[in-house]
Amino acid sequence: MPANPAKEKKIFVLDTSVLLYSHDAINSFEDNNVAIPITVLEEIDNFKKGNDIINFEAREFIRIMDKLSNRSTLTRWISLKNRKGGKIKVVMNEQSELDVNKVFGSEKPDHNILNAALIMIKENPKKEVILVSKDINLRLKAKALNITSEDYQTGKIKDLNTLYSGKSLIENIEKPVIDMVYENGFCLPEDIDVSTPIPNHYFILKNGRSSVLAFFNPQTGHIEKLEKHPSYRITPRNAEQVFALHAILNPEVKLVTMQGIAGTGKTLLALAGALEQRRGFKQIYLARPIVPLSNKDIGFLPGDIKSKLNPYMEPLWDNLKFIQNQYNEKDREYKMITDALEKEKLMITPLAYIRGRSISNVCFIVDEAQNLTPHEVKTIITRAGENTKIIFTGDIYQIDTPYLDSQSNGFSMLIDKIKHHPIYAHIRLEKGERSELANLANEML
Repeated sequence: MPANPAKEKKIFVLDTSVLLYSHDAINSFEDNNVAIPITVLEEIDNFKKGNDIINFEAREFIRIMDKLSNRSTLTRWISLKNRKGGKIKVVMNEQSELDVNKVFGSEKPDHNILNAALIMIKENPKKEVILVSKDINLRLKAKALNITSEDYQTGKIKDLNTLYSGKSLIENIEKPVIDMVYENGFCLPEDIDVSTPIPNHYFILKNGRSSVLAFFNPQTGHIEKLEKHPSYRITPRNAEQVFALHAILNPEVKLVTMQGIAGTGKTLLALAGALEQRRGFKQIYLARPIVPLSNKDIGFLPGDIKSKLNPYMEPLWDNLKFIQNQYNEKDREYKMITDALEKEKLMITPLAYIRGRSISNVCFIVDEAQNLTPHEVKTIITRAGENTKIIFTGDIYQIDTPYLDSQSNGFSMLIDKIKHHPIYAHIRLEKGERSELANLANEML
């Protein structure tokens, strides 16, 4: 036996869902080989037209395959651009001895992809063949046919239990330290036994019944005291909401993420905070991705484009109306919101409509961010110009988009990767404040 036997290469058969999630997925398998069923190319072709991110991914993958093939044919193994020894080919034969279409009693593209995987297993008996898909049901069907199958893991958060919360509760703080924070407005990190605090990290410091809210200011290097302040008559009801509103109003913080279950006040706080600092921006955008219900396209809904989009935007209007109703119709603030909408200083719009617009001097709120892919999140942030603040809100456990989950969505990725930057702040909201009834449902159902 040789001292270092060569590692046997695997063959990964990719489903369409993987390539629509990441157009560069074929380069994520080290020196292993990648097989693309011809049905996948046909499905990708159906997605190439459109302005959504899924259409962008389809077009980019087609361009990659075109460059790889050059003057070669795709039916032979050709080298991938990662230069690690991996190769790629298109599987033309999708007629396996065990016809999956007959097994499941219907002809579907997914079944042809499973047939292609069975063909690769037969043609490569000495190699491990793995079907990679973000479609859970397809993976289950594959395993029922004794095909090894797994999710596309690149970019996934390994352990959600360790996902950054943005806050810490430190108990048994010495009473003189808490008194110092109240008197001077700050203390040093070493006073609370924190050696390397994360920028804009929030603290609840307690000693018995005495407590104080604070955050680490990366500009001063101090743990600074926080006060509860309302924004547009929206008053924080708990420590987490105090932290969230502070992050929104902090001019040094350009990127804010707020994660929490329904009823914790994420969208309401983001909108109230944006209105509070409206004079610092030319416009306020409040956007959310359109995720059609029951997998129906918006064309299914009656009416013009405004009528079609209203059902998706209604939760945002509800929050705005709630803030406006804190005032009397004759109050200046009430009229200001109405005027801002009429003059498009405040815009509630689908996220897809933001593409192509400049987002300089804008406070940009992205609601339901858990339904975004990592590429979409990156695209939004990289469009930020001078004096732009972006606020992402969402619940990573309430995802409505196929092929995304709590570990692979762009919102989770963002929280996990950008937590040590001084212009970023995050807070996880855990206490529901919508109503006693809503809290009961969250806790008991």
